[in-house]
Amino acid sequence: MGSASGSTSTVLSLRIDEELLDRLRQHAARRGASVQDYVLRTLARVDFDERFHAAVDETEKFYGDRPTATTTT
Repeated sequence: MGSASGSTSTVLSLRIDEELLDRLRQHAARRGASVQDYVLRTLARVDFDERFHAAVDETEKFYGDRPTATTTT
């Protein structure tokens, strides 16, 4: 995942509960991924979501709180 952007990667070792690992395996299997790939994709998605929300917040601060267009029926 990181090599596409030109960044380097490093190893992160985790000690996790066996029950959690089993759940991760199940989620990864449903998506046809390894546990490592599933965890990396999940972390990347969460990181993107946080950065996206921060950008939206900054945009709203810059432009002010504008009401959204609504339609009436």
